[in-house]
Order: sequence, then structure tokens, then C-alpha cells
Amino acid sequence: MKVTFSSDHALHSPKTFLSSGKLLQSPEKPERGEILHAAALASGCEIIAPIDHGVGPAASIHTPAYIHFLQNIHARWQELPNASEEVIPNIHPIVRSDSYPSSAVGQAGFHLGDTACPVGPGTYAAALAASHCATTAADLVLAGESVTYALCRPPGHHASADLAGGFCFFNNSGIAAQRLRKQHERVAIIDVDLHHGNGTQNIFYRRSDIFTASLHADPAAFYPFFWGHAHERGEAAGLGYNFNLPLKHKTADAGFLEGLERVLEQVEAFNPSAVVIALGLDASEHDPFGGLRLSTEGFARMGERLKALDKPTVLVQEGGYICDALGPNLEAVLGAYR
Repeated sequence: MKVTFSSDHALHSPKTFLSSGKLLQSPEKPERGEILHAAALASGCEIIAPIDHGVGPAASIHTPAYIHFLQNIHARWQELPNASEEVIPNIHPIVRSDSYPSSAVGQAGFHLGDTACPVGPGTYAAALAASHCATTAADLVLAGESVTYALCRPPGHHASADLAGGFCFFNNSGIAAQRLRKQHERVAIIDVDLHHGNGTQNIFYRRSDIFTASLHADPAAFYPFFWGHAHERGEAAGLGYNFNLPLKHKTADAGFLEGLERVLEQVEAFNPSAVVIALGLDASEHDPFGGLRLSTEGFARMGERLKALDKPTVLVQEGGYICDALGPNLEAVLGAYR
């Protein structure tokens, strides 16, 4: 399997993470990328550098104002008196249709949805490199590869068209799906991350050409809280083209794999000609977020079932945080595609 990976991922090294009012070190560390890179090598994958596609692929699903914000906000922030090292929002609009501010503080509140996505000096470059990984992996599939793996960091599925959140800046899975639309009329995004892919849902919520499906811990008491519920089915032309399956917290292999079958029933009824797998590994029983209880064997079985779809496939790395099982869980999934 060909794997796209950029060392530029390490340029994003967030220092802060506000959780339950407590200031912590972010779990979305550069070491994640290195662990996953080592696991891909151990799986016998061919690592290739992504092609620099510029900002075009990101601009295919993100707004100009948002991209301009990410490009410039850190430098603007440093000009503020007593500015923090990283850009962290402290005020947010009540609704997204409120006025768009001109100040750096106001725009940070508009475009950064929570305190899990601080912007540092290298954040934009790292996020852009991740978008290149997703785009290059999709292009390889368009050129004839049956499956590729985009080892993206930072992750992307919580990022919507003009809003970062949950460690995510550019929606890499969405970028890959949009790229696949160059040859495929119907593309499905299957999100198996611990957390609901609310950004992906938001981007495609009114579209019928890209079906979005997410299997995740019940957001009633888990991030992202406000999205990911079963009644969210899409709107306008997209009504019926979004499917969410929340799982009870601490669900283990049997319940997760049963849920996956329900998700895949919907995907197969959509009949896509290509799929994107938003590959979160944080459903692991050993992941520090602890929402679900999938074993390494469970990840292997998940990979086998996804391979059985027998569609051109782009695997895009989402969550999965530092623990002893992180590398083995990735190897389990990639091994299913051999």
C-alpha cells in the first residue's frame, strides 16, 4: 500500500488544551505522527511524499475567509498587546450569521470553535501539508491504486467549511472525497473515529453526491455534543444522505462491529463507486479518551469488513492518541488490506 506522509506535520506542536476548565498539554502531539509512520513502515507500506497542490484542494471545500484567517492569524495575533504564544479564542458568535468581525480576537472566536485547536506559528503549514497528503492519496486512487493511506496530521473531520475544532483545521477526508468526485459520481465517507465527524457532516449536509456516515460514541455526553445524533439526516438535496449511529459509551468489539454492519448497509444502498475511510483509532480500549473499547483484533476485523466493500478506497488518518496500542491498531487495519 502507498502511504502519503509529510514531515511538515511536526510544524504543528500545540502546547495548550483546555478541558473541563483545566489547562492541559494537548494530546494531539507530533509524536502521534511518528508512531503512525513507524507502524505504516512495519506494515510493509511504501511511504511517499505528497505533491504540493497549493491551497486549491482545501479551497474546494473551505471558504476563502477561513483560509485567509489560517494563513495570517498567528502573525496578526503576535501584534496584540500581551498576546499568548498560541491563538486561542475567548469569545464566540451566538449564531454563525452574526456579523463577521475585523479584529484578530473576533475572527479567532468566529473561526476556532473550541480551545482544542490553538494556532501556532507552524499550524497552517502543517494543516496544508496534511491536505496535500489527502489529495495525493486520492490522486493515486484516481490513477488506478485500489487503496491508499493518507497519514494526515493534524486530523480533519471536526473542521467545517469555515470553522476549526477538535484538533482539526482542514477537513482532509472531505478534501479526499471531493477530489475523488473528479471521476466518481457517488462517493461515501465512512467515519469510524471515536468522535462524530461533525465538520464532515456540515460540509456535505446539503449534498446528495457524497454520502456521509459516522459510527461514534454517543454525543449526548461526549464531544462534539451538539452534532452526531441519529435524527440528523441531511437537509435540502442532502436529506437522507447523512447517517449517524451513536454507540453507548464503553461499547466493545461485538457492539462496534454490529454497528459497523448497520452503517455499511446504508453505504451499500447508496452504491458509491469510491469510498473514503475517516480512520480514527481512538475507539481503542487503550486510547486516553476512553469512550469505546475496541481491541486490536476488533480493528483487524473492522479493516477486513471495510476491505470487503471492494471499492477504490482512500484511508485518511483522523484521531487516535498516544498509547501502547496506537501503532499495533494501525498495523491491524492496514494488514487487512494486504
